[in-house]
Amino acid sequence: MRPNADSFAAAQRIADAVLYEGYLLYPYHASSSKNRVRFQFGVVVPQAHGELDPSETWHQQTELLVAPSGAGAPNADDPRVRVRIRFLQLQARAVEAADADAPGGFRAVPLLAVGDDEIVAWEEAIEGAVDIADVPLADLIASGEAGRAVPFAIDGGQDIEAVADPAGTPTGRIVRTRWPIDGRILLTAMPVDGFVRLGVRVENLTAPIAAAIAGAPTASRDEALRRSLLGCHTLLSVAGGSFISQTDPPAAAAAAAAACRNIKVWPVLVGDEGSSDLVLSSPIILSDHPAVAPESPRDLFDGAEIDEILTLRIMTLSDEEKRQARATDPRARAIVDAADDMPPEILERLHGAIRYLRGGPAGREVDRSAESEADVPYVPFDPTADLEFPTLSTPQTDGPLPASVWEPQARVAPELMTAKVGNREISKGSSVRLVPVRRADAMDTFLIGRVATVEAIFESVDDEQFVAVTIDDDPGNDLHRASGRYFYFSPDELEVVDAAAETVEAAATGAAR
Repeated sequence: MRPNADSFAAAQRIADAVLYEGYLLYPYHASSSKNRVRFQFGVVVPQAHGELDPSETWHQQTELLVAPSGAGAPNADDPRVRVRIRFLQLQARAVEAADADAPGGFRAVPLLAVGDDEIVAWEEAIEGAVDIADVPLADLIASGEAGRAVPFAIDGGQDIEAVADPAGTPTGRIVRTRWPIDGRILLTAMPVDGFVRLGVRVENLTAPIAAAIAGAPTASRDEALRRSLLGCHTLLSVAGGSFISQTDPPAAAAAAAAACRNIKVWPVLVGDEGSSDLVLSSPIILSDHPAVAPESPRDLFDGAEIDEILTLRIMTLSDEEKRQARATDPRARAIVDAADDMPPEILERLHGAIRYLRGGPAGREVDRSAESEADVPYVPFDPTADLEFPTLSTPQTDGPLPASVWEPQARVAPELMTAKVGNREISKGSSVRLVPVRRADAMDTFLIGRVATVEAIFESVDDEQFVAVTIDDDPGNDLHRASGRYFYFSPDELEVVDAAAETVEAAATGAAR
């Protein structure tokens, strides 16, 4: 029995973005180096391959909490869950030219010309799904640790498509091949702290392939991908209960949520803001209630890129590059055609939209409690419209006009700027120790405790200071200094280690004398 499709409709667009992330990258043709190593997200390889290669995984596991609905103590007898596993199945596309002298009348070729178009050998993918409908949590709890195992089998197969020239004369054929995939989904449930911990484990149990048996996992990755679940993710819906956010659980559920074990996926609430009956367990970490921007007209398979920039770059591809992209994949053809045919008003929408403002003048907070995004219609910018500008009066003064903050002469040169670190001042040449705390990333963790030299101090338009430094024991710091490539930290992420640096108090005392 298939679940009601509407139960997952609210998650469809964001789930599709996860499914196809990285499927094909700019410039969208097969000869590009970045498109020769594909399928990096949500890859569930056959068990034999995954056990030989620790960089791969043969299973995904989702665990999260369900709060049964109803007044009083939670009752685990009522909630029912629906599960959908979605993935791509690799489909190899070979092209063969008609050749009466070849066995079978066809020979493999790298590309096949069809009129003004070409078809190249490529690895496509088709969507697959496994559905499990209306599973009572009470039944899963009664099953204990064994849970409920649901085996699945994805069929392989081969399709042949004849190719003819514009006159109708057969010139070749396209051979599409898929390989079977066998696996299982294991559902478990366990009461914990007044909630129910729901587990969904997806396993690829496809029979071992020859290369994996021989113990050469890296050499067999291309072969393993043919039998893998690609972009694999899990959708869950619940009736008679609600899911608890793994990212931001309430205090009563914090300990139980922290004990949940998620492997290669992360569950997030999806749907309208505030809803909690639908979850996407994604191989790409997302925040709760993720959404695709309404200005984005289509999936470009690269969520890390800016749609406007990527679209403009597609428009500037050469005719030869566009021809190659169209020959690579039907989805690439659709992307290139859409960019070429994009109306100006749609392109302008990609430039950006104001969702909210942080505050009014002089720090005054603006009450937008009654507003919603739907209340603010999209109004394209019209450069021909009459604009009204305020009349500026010149202040009367006997001396020179004071330099405005936005004028260059109003700013101190970064090489001469000073900053306060604790009760001490630093400037260019000061020695500091790095203690990154603000939004520290992986790179920052490598720099904790390192000694650096201040090269310049910059100020933003909001009067926020950023200290540019080079690392003292970096053998390439001379090159970085010459080219202006610095690391940037806020003053509160630094400790002064230069004994010659003057304290603010000492400077003030000297000035008083």
